[in-house]
Amino acid sequence: MDNNEIKSMIVSILEEMTETKTSKPLVDEKTTNPTSQGIIKEAQIEDGMIDDITEVDIRKQFLVPDPVDREGYLKMKSKTPARLGLWRSGPRYKTQSMLRFRADHAAAQDAVFSYVSEDLIKAMNFVEVATKCRDKDEYVTRPDLGRQFDEENTAKINQHVKPNQKVQVIVGDGLSSAAIEANIKEILPSIKQGLKMFGLDFDEESVVFIKHARVPAMDQIGDLTNAEVICYLIGERPGLVTAESMSAYIAYKPTVGMPEARRTVISNIHSGGTPAVEAGAYIAELIHKMLEHKKSGIDLKEVE
Repeated sequence: MDNNEIKSMIVSILEEMTETKTSKPLVDEKTTNPTSQGIIKEAQIEDGMIDDITEVDIRKQFLVPDPVDREGYLKMKSKTPARLGLWRSGPRYKTQSMLRFRADHAAAQDAVFSYVSEDLIKAMNFVEVATKCRDKDEYVTRPDLGRQFDEENTAKINQHVKPNQKVQVIVGDGLSSAAIEANIKEILPSIKQGLKMFGLDFDEESVVFIKHARVPAMDQIGDLTNAEVICYLIGERPGLVTAESMSAYIAYKPTVGMPEARRTVISNIHSGGTPAVEAGAYIAELIHKMLEHKKSGIDLKEVE
């Protein structure tokens, strides 16, 4: 097969793919300069981009054909982000539903294995420390190391964090760096403003950011700083609903080895759950109650 035959075959395949036919041959066998004769037509390129499938509001998405009670179904969907009314193509999910599932799963993975931006940490003026975990893989597989600090980071906490404060705020990437980046700039001012209503405050220069953080890391900081109340804002395990959910773990005088029942938890802090500003105001109120009653967790519930 010579060059002209190969070129003719390519043109034929391209015509079949684009469903275009030419009125005259694109290859001139007498021509030795095929480029000047336009061997292959220039492809038509359209400007634009594919819509972001994750911007579709699942609570309003309804794919069931000919439903008996469409309005009732939509009313039910408006109260939950669960994937209801997706319908199917044969025994399988429809393409749109499957693509959304994969996109949300990818976002969840990214939230776990990515890091909070160093620019954000610097902009917030956090005291940056790290647990004994060396990387994300070790963080996922060794939860025990995510609760401990080595000598270097322990010394950094002692050096930069004021001891014996009434309120100590700490931030941890946890299982979702995306949650911290999405909520921290709004929730900290809200907590601060809420505390001022009770004559309380926290030192913005002493806010600790923990890399590779697990929840019990707050207990070790409690032992190191002797703070009365520690409020720990941490990224939660992402799901398919959102990868930006943050929780606040608050405890009165936490210590290493204390029972989990001594923690008070506010979860589901994100734009589709409890907004960061609203959560901040509630956290401030809880901190005030803990200082007033010198209790947290289940013990605080008993006196409320």
